[in-house]
Amino acid sequence: MTVQTIRMIGDPVLRQVAQPVDPAEIATAEVQSLIDDLVETMRAANGAGLAAPQIGVSRRIVVMEVTDNPRYPYKPRIPLTVAVNPELLPLDGETVEINEGCLSVPLRGDVVRHVNLRVRYLDRHGVPHDEVVRGLTAGTWQHECDHLDGVLIVDRVADTRSLATWDEFSRHQRDAFVTRITEFVERAGS
Repeated sequence: MTVQTIRMIGDPVLRQVAQPVDPAEIATAEVQSLIDDLVETMRAANGAGLAAPQIGVSRRIVVMEVTDNPRYPYKPRIPLTVAVNPELLPLDGETVEINEGCLSVPLRGDVVRHVNLRVRYLDRHGVPHDEVVRGLTAGTWQHECDHLDGVLIVDRVADTRSLATWDEFSRHQRDAFVTRITEFVERAGS
């Protein structure tokens, strides 16, 4: 396991549509090593998730995990999840505005996300999963899977006036956002 360099906005790999992983490849040392590096890099950066393009590999793999992350005290827990070739299907038209950050973009901004999603993917052992996720967890899935399609949060921000660096967000917007999103999490249950 190696902590990799996280690619930043402007790197062309972040704008490519990532290639699917052949299910027969999942058990290979190459793919397992990539998964280990993604997990290690995400944890080292205190991220909630990371997609393979963010470490320069244009493959359809994302990892997610939320435990006691000081950057996201309002996020519900997500056990370590490895998703190979994930597919997302919104279940209805309900949305929520989330102020999101990204390890590849040194800004935060307000992004509208679906609240209820069906997610289908293969785990690191090639086992298929078909689950329903809600709330901020659904937002995390959408954010990470956007990376697989070359989409960054700056593409999703409807009002660019919401863009802020992490420091300025903490100084001017964080408290109001945490209050609003905590109320949403309590209502949504996730």
